Order: sequence, then structure tokens, then C-alpha cells
Amino acid sequence: MPKSQELVRCAWAGDGTDLLMRAYHDEEWGLPSHDDRHLFEMLTLEGAQAGLSWSTILNKRQGYRKAFAAFDPKKVARFDDARVERLLLDPSIVRNRLKVTATVANAQSVLEAQREFGSLDAYLWSLVGGAPTTNRWTRMGQVPAETEVSRTMSNDLKRRGFRFVGPTVCYAFMQATGMVNDHATSCFRYKEV
Repeated sequence: MPKSQELVRCAWAGDGTDLLMRAYHDEEWGLPSHDDRHLFEMLTLEGAQAGLSWSTILNKRQGYRKAFAAFDPKKVARFDDARVERLLLDPSIVRNRLKVTATVANAQSVLEAQREFGSLDAYLWSLVGGAPTTNRWTRMGQVPAETEVSRTMSNDLKRRGFRFVGPTVCYAFMQATGMVNDHATSCFRYKEV
């Protein structure tokens, strides 16, 4: 059996046979991110996931990168109605009008945050106190869907015009970008992250 399949992972990552999920869990999820494009990407993908599985979104991730100009907020902020209509025909993304238009609106809000705070990174990390929180969950059932911090983040993002950023989406975003380490204590990534 390959070593990567012998490793203990968080239960949500599956048994290690889904290569995209395994790579996402093993190499990205929970690592603190300070790159504005990556933060915009993850905010978009977490919002797109609403009502869907994370596996579905991971399988469409490359499509999202192509459709949304590699998550360059300056480019996405300029998408017009005609571009949105073309995106709604693109099977490589989730073709939900509200989610697509939210991504364009969010890009505009990203630019505003960058002007005010210097970077999206500085703004978002200020909402979580500037440093990751490490939890000590032993099983998935202990992990909350939202927290007071994710509710505060959600409210502030909404106040600034962001959409598809409810407290549950914000908490998933915080987990994905390493603002919180929610790897199970038995997971091999817990101590690495």
C-alpha cells in the first residue's frame, strides 16, 4: 500500500483514493494563506459550494480559474453583463446566476478592501486577530459550522458589499485558508499546519 494511503487524514477527506481531495487536504487545506488572489479564489469557491459538495467544486476548480481570469480581481471586477451571460453557459463552473454575479461584485469589493487596507490579506486577517487559531478536535462532529468570529467576518464582508459570505461560508473559508487549524488531532497534517 502506498505511504500516502497509510496516513491518517481528516474524515472529510475520504479514504485517500480521490486524488484531488487528497491533494487538497494534504497540500493546501489549513495552510495560512496571505496571497490576495488565493484568498479571492477560496472566498469564491466556498461561496460556490453552497448547497453542493466540496468534491464538485474541486472538480470544477480549473474551470473557475479559467473563467474568472485566474482570480485577478481587477479583471473580474470589469466583467460586464455579456461576460456573465457567457459564463452562465460554461459547464466548467457552477452555472448559478447569483453565484456568478456575486463573484463579479466580490471582485469589486476586493479592490475596495485593497485600497483601504493595502491588501485583501491585511483586511481578512485583521478580522481574525492576525494569527491562526489551532483547535483540538478529535472527530468531525466536534467541528462547528460557524463561530462568533465567522459571524463577525460575515457581517463585515456583507457590510462592504460581499455576497455569498454567510457565517458558514466564512468558517469554511477560514478553515481552507489557515485562519483556523481544524485538522483532527489524529490527522498527519495537524502538527504540520
